[in-house]
Amino acid sequence: MPRDRRLRRRRALRRTPTHRRVRPGCAGGALVSILDGFAATYGFPLDDFQVESCQALEEGHGVLVAAPTGAGKTVVGEFAVHLAIETGRKCFYTTPIKALSNQKYHDLVARYGPEQVGLLTGDTSVNGEAPVVVMTTEVLRNMLYAGSRTLIGLGFVVMDEVHYLADRSRGAVWEEVIIHLPESVSIASLSATVSNAEEFGEWLETVRGETRTIVAERRPVPLYQHVMVGRRLLDLFASSDIDASAGFVREGAPVNDELMRIARDDWASSRLMRDRRSTRKGKPGSSKNPRSVGNGRRVWIPGRVEVIDRLERDLLLPAIVFIFSRAACDAAVQQCLDANLRLTTPAERDEVVSFVEQTVGLLPGADLDVLGYHEFLDALSRGVAAHHAGMLPAFKQCVEALYLRGLVKVVFATETLALGINMPARTVVLEKLTKWNGETHADITPGEYTQLTGRAGRRGLDIEGHAVVLWQPGMNPRELAGLASTRTYPLRSSFRPSYNMAVNLVNQYGRHRSRELLEQSFAQFQADRAVVGLARQLRKAEDALDGYAEAAKCHLGDFMDYADLRRQINEIEKDASRARKAERRDDASVSLEQLKPGDVIVVPTGKFAGPAVVVDPGLSEHGHRPLVVTASRQAKRLAMIDFPVPVEAVGKVRLPKSFDPRNPHLRKLAADSVKQAVSDLPLSVTRPRLEKTAIDPAAASEVADLRARMRAHPCHGCAEREDHARWTERYFKLQRDTEVLARRVERRTNTIAREFDRVCVVLDALGYLDEDRVTDRGRGLTRIYSDLDLVAAEALREGLLDDLSPSQLASVLSVLVYEARRPDESAPRLPGGPIAPAIEALQRLAGQLERLEKDNKLAYLRQPDAGFAWTAYRWAEGDPLDELLTRADLTAGDFVRQMKQLVDFAGQIADAAGDSPVRKTARAAVDLLRRGIVSPD
Repeated sequence: MPRDRRLRRRRALRRTPTHRRVRPGCAGGALVSILDGFAATYGFPLDDFQVESCQALEEGHGVLVAAPTGAGKTVVGEFAVHLAIETGRKCFYTTPIKALSNQKYHDLVARYGPEQVGLLTGDTSVNGEAPVVVMTTEVLRNMLYAGSRTLIGLGFVVMDEVHYLADRSRGAVWEEVIIHLPESVSIASLSATVSNAEEFGEWLETVRGETRTIVAERRPVPLYQHVMVGRRLLDLFASSDIDASAGFVREGAPVNDELMRIARDDWASSRLMRDRRSTRKGKPGSSKNPRSVGNGRRVWIPGRVEVIDRLERDLLLPAIVFIFSRAACDAAVQQCLDANLRLTTPAERDEVVSFVEQTVGLLPGADLDVLGYHEFLDALSRGVAAHHAGMLPAFKQCVEALYLRGLVKVVFATETLALGINMPARTVVLEKLTKWNGETHADITPGEYTQLTGRAGRRGLDIEGHAVVLWQPGMNPRELAGLASTRTYPLRSSFRPSYNMAVNLVNQYGRHRSRELLEQSFAQFQADRAVVGLARQLRKAEDALDGYAEAAKCHLGDFMDYADLRRQINEIEKDASRARKAERRDDASVSLEQLKPGDVIVVPTGKFAGPAVVVDPGLSEHGHRPLVVTASRQAKRLAMIDFPVPVEAVGKVRLPKSFDPRNPHLRKLAADSVKQAVSDLPLSVTRPRLEKTAIDPAAASEVADLRARMRAHPCHGCAEREDHARWTERYFKLQRDTEVLARRVERRTNTIAREFDRVCVVLDALGYLDEDRVTDRGRGLTRIYSDLDLVAAEALREGLLDDLSPSQLASVLSVLVYEARRPDESAPRLPGGPIAPAIEALQRLAGQLERLEKDNKLAYLRQPDAGFAWTAYRWAEGDPLDELLTRADLTAGDFVRQMKQLVDFAGQIADAAGDSPVRKTARAAVDLLRRGIVSPD
C-alpha cells in the first residue's frame, strides 16, 4: 500500500467526529463526518495537528492552534467556516488588519461564493448578514458592545493571528472579544509559535470552557538557513544533527566552521585596515610596520541585482527580500529597473500587464501619474515589486495577487508583510539583522526572525524552503545562529481598561460585574501566575514567624510583649535621632549659604576636618559643595556629609581674584594664611567635638515611661532573657520582610480591576458615570473608539466642534487620529479661519485631562498631533492628489491609511454627537473625504 494511503487510513481510524451525514451517491448511504468531506477538498492529506484541531471543533470545543508560519493553521479556521455552513450557523473570521481581512474575504468567496461571505472593516461593508463574515477584530468588539442583531445565530469565531493581543496599542481588543463572546460560541484561535501556548490555552479554558491547546513545532516544508558571503551561499549550521523540519533549530546547534573562519578573517582584516589608517595619520603609539593579519581582504558585499541573479541561477525564486525601510524597498526596485533585470517570460509579461490594467489601471489618469503607476507596471512586468505600508492599498493587493499567481518573482518588503498575509516564497532574504523601532536601530528578536524566515517554503510547490542572510561586516555567526535556534518569546498581554471600554462595560453589566469580567483578562491571569511564587514565599515566611514566636516563649510571661516594649524604645530613639540629625543638616545647609570666598571655617568631620579657607561656596539646589583649601595645602570640594552640624566663619583671609587651587604655590600661601588666622583661637574651636545627638523632651518622656514598664515586666528578670531576645529580633525582622512581601502580592492581585476603578473615578468626576449607571453624556463616549476617546467626548460636550464647516471639522478631527511615525520639531502647517483656535482648544483640553489622569495615577492620553490637519482640510476642499502628496511629503499608502482612519473616526463622532449640529457636519465631512483613492474598497 502506498505511504500516503497508509497515512490517510491511520488518520481516518483516529477520527471520532460527532457530526455525521450521508455522502450522496455512496453505496448503502455510508456515513462520513463533516471533517472527512472538508479534508477531501484539499489536494494534500491534512497534518496530524490540523486533524486534531478540526476534530475538537467538530466535537463542540474551542481550540488554540500554535504552529510555525506556513504550517497551515488557516486550514483550521477554514474548517470552522465549513462547519458553520454545514450546520446552519454563522461564523465570523476576524483578523488584526484590513489587508488580511480583504485577502481572506476573497479566498472564502472563491471557495463558497459571494452570497455566502461578507466583509466588514472600518470603511467597508459587504453582505454583512451573510453566514460567513470576515472582519477586523475591532468591528466584532464594537458589535458586542452594541448588542448587534448580527450576532444572532453565531456559532464560531476564528481569531487569526491571535498572538497580536501582545500589541501595545491594539492588543486589548482580542481579550475584550474573547471575554465577552457568548458561551455558546466556539473560538478557533490561531497563533504563531509562542513558548507559553499552554499558559494561554489554560486561560482560554478558564474564560471560555473546554479548549484544546494544540502545538505544532514541525514545518510541512523543511527550512534551511544560509548566509550569502560574497558570491557564495553557505549553510549557517554544520550539516550534522540539523532537523530542518522542526519549527526551530535546537539551541547550541553547531555553526558552520567555514563561517567562523570568515568571521575571524573579516575581523582581522578590519583591524589591519584600522592599524594602517592609524599609521597614515601618525597617531602616537601606532606601528610603522603593522604585522599582516589574516588574508588582508574584506568580504565583498553583493548588490541587490547580484543577489537576485544568484537566487535565479540556483532556482531559489520566488523570493521575498526583507528590507526594513520603505524608501530602501522602492530604491531596490529602481535598481532592478536600472540594471534592466527581467525575470518573466513574454507570455507572463503580457498576463501581468493585462491584470494590472484591469485592476489599478482603472483609477483616474491624473492620480495614476502621481502614484508612479507606469514605473510600478514596468517593474511588475519584469517580475519585481515592492510591498510596504507606504504603498497605495490597491497597489499592494495587486502585488499580492500577482505573486500568488507566480508572476512576480521577487518582492522587496518591510516586516509588515510577515503579519499573516498569504505570500509564501521559496526563499526569504534578510539584508540586515537590525531595524528602526521608532526610537533607534535595534537588533531583530528571535521571534521576529522566526516570523520573517517562516515565509520560506510553499506547501505543495516546494520540497524545501531557504532563509538567506546577507553577510555584513562585523557579523557574528554564533549570534545569527542564536536567532535561528531560539524559540519565540512568550506571549504577554497588553490589556488595560480604556475609557470607552469602561462606559461600555458599565452600560451592559454594571460596575461590580464589569470589575469581575476584567479580572478574567489574560493580563490578570498572568499577573496572578506571577503572584504564585510570591505567595509561596509569603506562606513560608508566615510559617517561620510561628516558629520564631515558639522559640521566644518564656516561662515567666509573654516575651513577645516584653520584646515589643524594647523594640518601641529602640525605634523612638532612632526616629528622634534621625529627626535631630535632619534638623542639623538643614541648619548646616543654611550656614553654608552664608559663606563667602576668603572665609576661614573649621570643617567638622571627615578626612579634611580642621581649619580651611573657602575658595568657592559651591551653592546648588542639588546640595552645597564648597571648594576649600585646608591648612595642610589640599584643595578639595566638600559635600554635605562633611557638615553634620552648622559652621560659621572664624576668620577671614584675602585671596587673589585669579586664585587657582591647582597652583601649588597659591595653595601654600592660602594654607599659611589659614594657620595664621586660627593661631590665636582655642583648641575647642579649631578641633571641635561633635556633641551626641539628644532627643526632644516629648520623646524622652515616652522612652522613660516605656523603660519603666519594661523593668516591671515579669520577663525582665528571666535568666534566658537575651537568648529569647535574639529570637524576637529575628521575628521582628522577618515580620518586616513579610509585610513588604504581602504588599507586593497585594499590588499584583486585582491590578486590572484597580485600574478600572481609577478609570471610573475619572469618568465619575466628568459626569460620564453616576455610580452604577452611564449618564446621557456617557452614552456618546460608548460610540468613540480612539486613543483620545475622552478628549473627543469632552470636545463634543463643550461645543468645541459646533461651529465648523465639514472641511474644517475634518481638519480638526484629524489631530485626534493622526500620530506622526517620527517626532517632528517643526510647527505643523495649519489652515486659516477657526481651525487653529479649535485645535489649540483641543490641545488645552487634552492637557487638562492629562492632569486629571495624573491625579488618579493614570496615563492613557497623549497630546493631539496637528501634523495632518492641513492635508485633511485641503483634501476635503477638493485639492488634487498630486499637490497634496508633494506638499505634505506623504506616501500614497500613508495618505490613504490616515484618510480612512479619519473617515472611520468622523463616522464615530457623528454617531456620538446625538442631536447636536456636529452630527450632520461629521457625516458631510465623511462624504467629502471619500473620493478618489480614498473611496471604499
